[in-house]
Amino acid sequence: MSFLTDWINYLEEAGLSYWIGGILGVVLLLALGYILKQLGDRFIQTDKWSALWRTFVNWSMLFALVIFLVTYLSNTPWLYDTLFTFGETRITIFLIAAIIFVLIVAIRFSNAVKKHVLPTVYSRYELDRGMQATFNTLFQYVVVAIAVLVALSSLGFNLTSLTVFASVLGVGIGFGLQNIMSNFISGLIILFERPVKVGDRIIIDDTIADVEEIKMRATIVKTRANEQMIIPNSFFLEEKFINRSYADTRLRITVSVGVSYDSDVTLVKRLLEESVKELKNEKWSNILEDPEPRIFFENFGDSSLDFTVWFWINQQTEEREFRIPSDLRFKIFEKFNANNVEIPFPQRDLHIINTSE
Repeated sequence: MSFLTDWINYLEEAGLSYWIGGILGVVLLLALGYILKQLGDRFIQTDKWSALWRTFVNWSMLFALVIFLVTYLSNTPWLYDTLFTFGETRITIFLIAAIIFVLIVAIRFSNAVKKHVLPTVYSRYELDRGMQATFNTLFQYVVVAIAVLVALSSLGFNLTSLTVFASVLGVGIGFGLQNIMSNFISGLIILFERPVKVGDRIIIDDTIADVEEIKMRATIVKTRANEQMIIPNSFFLEEKFINRSYADTRLRITVSVGVSYDSDVTLVKRLLEESVKELKNEKWSNILEDPEPRIFFENFGDSSLDFTVWFWINQQTEEREFRIPSDLRFKIFEKFNANNVEIPFPQRDLHIINTSE
């Protein structure tokens, strides 16, 4: 209550002109930033440099606005009044505002570096998507942590006070934050150990999905139906799942077909081999020659002679593991029809016994 009273008294002492001047200063800075961005849009032709100019103006205006407000309000007692004490450190409005400002600048700086600088490094060293995502996440964590620690030290914050916070946090973890911290630590382990990474194709409970993003608490994956699944990070360390891209992006595809018992099995094998080779040459160069495609005479079925075609593809993107075998079935059906090879359907012989005699 005394804080509010002191603030009202200061407003009366400063006078209306003081506050009008401050508001006008803020408006002028915002107007200057708008004018600079409009000039950049008019005279800068390329989109890349235009976006860079707008980013530069936004950052410059943000710094100018903060410096103006801190300077203009430097004589205001409420800005430096103690709200509460944390350990041996006095917490003031200025300290809170400075930390928030540092966090915003650190996050924006890390985002700008990830967007404009790191892609050049990634392309130079040909890093995959998973490694890029790992570096991006770690870079942002490190930048924010360093910025906060430096800001706290510069503002006179006693870092030994954090031991009190760590003690409170430890009690909180013991009672109610086990899952949150487990998922956070699991996320860090995933980033370093990489049992799963961005871009991997995984199978969870018979659901095929691609890893889109690994966040602090959970991993986001996208299914073939374009649905987003949010999975706690601890799942990938505690449960069993299939990672098709863990060590090798290649995938073996199996296509099964049955032919009638009247068929020439040697001809069937040759037609299946030709189907795979023609499909590779005509449409799908993703079919690998090494390992080479293989034809297996699987079984003597109830109604057919069962054959299986094995072949390998080099990538699983763009639904190739479904599109390629589908096209192969079209090709097999076409070649079987051209060579009079019959694909039978299940048949049953029914014997009727006359018991009236």
